[in-house]
Amino acid sequence: MSLPVEFHDIAGRVNNWGRWGADDERGTLNLITDEVVRAAAAEVRTGRRVPLALPLQQDGVQTGMIPGRVNPLHVMVQINQELFGPGTVACSDDAVTMGLQAATHWDALTHVSHSGRLYNGRPAGTITAHGGAEFGGIDKARHIVSRGVLLDVARARGTDRLPGGHAVTPEDLDAAEELAGTRVRAGDIVLVRTGQVQVCLAGDRHGYGYPSPGLSIRTPEWFHARDVAAVANDTLTFEIFPPEIENLWLPVHALHLVEMGMPQGQNWNLEELSTACGEAGRYTFLLSAMPEPFVGATGTPVAPAAVL
Repeated sequence: MSLPVEFHDIAGRVNNWGRWGADDERGTLNLITDEVVRAAAAEVRTGRRVPLALPLQQDGVQTGMIPGRVNPLHVMVQINQELFGPGTVACSDDAVTMGLQAATHWDALTHVSHSGRLYNGRPAGTITAHGGAEFGGIDKARHIVSRGVLLDVARARGTDRLPGGHAVTPEDLDAAEELAGTRVRAGDIVLVRTGQVQVCLAGDRHGYGYPSPGLSIRTPEWFHARDVAAVANDTLTFEIFPPEIENLWLPVHALHLVEMGMPQGQNWNLEELSTACGEAGRYTFLLSAMPEPFVGATGTPVAPAAVL
């Protein structure tokens, strides 16, 4: 089934293909300039550090709904082994098998395609089984550090967690921006809190994924208008699930990653950050969310931290 006219209309309004050149592979991360990072460093006032990642563990958020996206399997490959003979220093080593999007992660621009195309008009066929993403892999992101802005939609709506069927709208983002007392600006990384990760933290992995609040198809234009560099939230699917438009699956993914070239983050734990921002009375901070540079990968685990 082809994508509806509504989708293509929005795609035409947010499309960034060619904006940073025909060969660009970084998309909206180009908006994080040296000047943006210098200004972001000024957000550090108390030095309070807030971790935003879920634990990497075998009993993680994945339930098997997405084939191949397995929770981390951690094994020891050597334990107190005296590599250089008896009485020498002993070493212990580990190995992990996991889906790169299994827990807290960034989606690379190549994570989804539509109509046979990736960001900047690249053919979807440039992703191969052995080489991965020929263009636009997560290694091309290089570094992701900027001013972070928490848009605490749940708190702005006077609740601790949005209901499962709630599609976060531009009006919700406006209300959260007003609560934050700041204007989202070019090069910012926006974190959207719904409170849904509470379900995961309580041990209900299936309830965490379905039904889930998330971003509406109407929100990409909001982020595009403000020249946001990247967006992450505290849900499994990022956008509302099941979809708000029947049989239109992952349209926000396609608009962000393919049309805008804007990375997405999922499964971020924003609960402690919500508390910290509420106590400080401000919702901006220095955000470090460096991607692991897996060459040709369509996503990566990340251990982000906010510094207030």
